[in-house]
Amino acid sequence: MWKNRTDGEESPYIPLGPFKLRLPFVHYKFEWPDYVQGLMMCAVDLAAIPLMTELLGMPFEVALAVVLLNGILYLTHHLLGDPVVPGWITPAIPLIMVYVSTFPEGVDRVHALVAFQLTLGLFSVFLGVTGLARKVVTFVPPAIKSGVIIGAGFAAVKSIFEAGGRFESFPWSISIAVGIAFYIIFSKHFNKLKNQSPVWGLIGKLGVFPIIVLAVIIGPLFGEAPWPTIEWGLINPDFSTLWSEYTVFGVGFPSLMLFIKAVPTVLAAYIVLFGDVLQSKALISEADDVRKDEKVDYNENRAHMIFGGRNSLMSILGPDVTMAGPLWAAMQVVVIERYKEGKKAMNSLFGGSGSFRWGTNTGLILMPIVSLVEPILGIALALTLLIQGYVSVRVGILESRSHRDLGIAGIIAAVLAIKGATWAFAVGIILTLLVYGKQFFTGENDEIFTKDMEDDEEKRKIS
Repeated sequence: MWKNRTDGEESPYIPLGPFKLRLPFVHYKFEWPDYVQGLMMCAVDLAAIPLMTELLGMPFEVALAVVLLNGILYLTHHLLGDPVVPGWITPAIPLIMVYVSTFPEGVDRVHALVAFQLTLGLFSVFLGVTGLARKVVTFVPPAIKSGVIIGAGFAAVKSIFEAGGRFESFPWSISIAVGIAFYIIFSKHFNKLKNQSPVWGLIGKLGVFPIIVLAVIIGPLFGEAPWPTIEWGLINPDFSTLWSEYTVFGVGFPSLMLFIKAVPTVLAAYIVLFGDVLQSKALISEADDVRKDEKVDYNENRAHMIFGGRNSLMSILGPDVTMAGPLWAAMQVVVIERYKEGKKAMNSLFGGSGSFRWGTNTGLILMPIVSLVEPILGIALALTLLIQGYVSVRVGILESRSHRDLGIAGIIAAVLAIKGATWAFAVGIILTLLVYGKQFFTGENDEIFTKDMEDDEEKRKIS
């Protein structure tokens, strides 16, 4: 059926209300290059395991069951019409870590996580069904929005370098891995190398995967991790313990007060989450300019219903600190870059994003891959959080529209990283009111950034 698509039209699908069901081999061509890459990149999904073992006290096999459940739900995006590679809500992970850590380990902490994830899920579904998503985010003053995103970046970095953080366990491995990762991902020099050599270009397209492979070697060489013991066969996730000790089926439903307490942090997480939604739309629009042969329908409301539904289900079946996010930005870029090469390279964007996630799910059940990366999952998580910290601070600063915005945002960010979202929102609201008064929501009477323009003007006067 996928072969019958007329240029300029959407890929075939089965209409299901707001969703568009597409099945592999039937409605889209299975893309083997993306599938093979997914097999390797499942290592990043597995980096969620140290978070759950640390914060919830989960045994490895129980956390593995959560990762597998999350992986299965990743497939719902492309199957139901959302042409993205979904992932974690990575910028919000430090906020959730701080929030969950305020509760005693055990049933109280599990209840807090269940309440948080279910609240976020139902809130997202509500916004998707009503179409209010964009209005909610534009309602937040720029200074507060900027502060929350910057604060998420601060919290990410803080979680690695604080006393007892992962840097103390893997100082050399993290330093080397992060240094190389920043060079590959953000360096102008490496960007030139990618254009000069297909080998460097391939390394650049693989995102953080080459760094994870490097960490498997670096960790043992510096005595910070054992050499992996490769095991064969399929994984053995412990669903029985998961459902009896870490879900509502075993520990009961959280109290109403826990849902109320979660609201400020949920709002903070949603603000950074919506940035991923906007990024998804921008990346797909960029691809549309190149690929005129396929009409790709990206719908923000549909995306909200899908990742909101994923969070709601995971809160019941397997609460997850990483949450269910709308986008894995690094891999979405990789898939779209190949999609832009033309119809022969990738017939449909749904084929690329879907085949990639089928690949990660296959990798998650193969014990050789899981056992290979198990010793360095803490390094992989630190790498993910530090890269996210860099991106969050950069994006957050750009949300500020003036010097006053940025000053307020800096205070909010510091309070959020140290005291959490409730204090951050309280401080942000008070400061914004004091600074802007009646212009609380817009700050429209404030001057925009003018430093660079003023410097240019001075240079012209001098010359």
